[in-house]
Amino acid sequence: MNSEPPTIIRFYRKLWRVWKERRFQRFVEQIRPQQNERLLDIGGYPFNWFQRGAIIRQVDVLNLELASFDPPPQGAPEIRAIEGDARCLGMPDGSYDIVFSNSVIEHVGTFSDQAAFAREARRVGRKLWIQTPAKACPIEPHYLGLFLHWFPKRWHVGLARWTSIRGLTGAADRKELEAIAASTRLLTRREFVSLFPDCEIWTERLLGLFPKSYVAIRRNKST
Repeated sequence: MNSEPPTIIRFYRKLWRVWKERRFQRFVEQIRPQQNERLLDIGGYPFNWFQRGAIIRQVDVLNLELASFDPPPQGAPEIRAIEGDARCLGMPDGSYDIVFSNSVIEHVGTFSDQAAFAREARRVGRKLWIQTPAKACPIEPHYLGLFLHWFPKRWHVGLARWTSIRGLTGAADRKELEAIAASTRLLTRREFVSLFPDCEIWTERLLGLFPKSYVAIRRNKST
């Protein structure tokens, strides 16, 4: 398999970065992080915060295994990598001013696992910003295929092999497609609303029409 990804995947990655940055700007507008606040990023990468020192000063990045990272540049927040399971956080209630997570809850397991993730995020964070890809979007973002995620899960690998960009271009072999299928459970809007009953749910849209992702927003725990 070629180490260089196909052109269409490189283009998608550039587009994804644009979407991600726009979403982050909305996070800043909606949550209004303050310099004296502490933020927990569940399942993120420390380097994502290197250029965010003007927005927040203390960031903990939690993963199942400790994330290694180069020393942050001057002006970056104080960043700490911590190890833990988002379904069972060993932290007191309200430990963080903000809990942030981007495209993680769909990878934690069953719906019961996702419910545990949501309960813990709501428990330890006073303000929340939890994002996940929308199952209602016709494009499945992990395989880069149309509609295949609306079929039974046992069909996903076969469909992805012959109908998705990753499968057709050879960017992902069968083992990698199986790993995606095993580790991904996209949420419907109804499911997502049920997981975050005290949050506003914002639907991010593709081309202004199709749901692309859902974001649970809680600006203050008292509201």
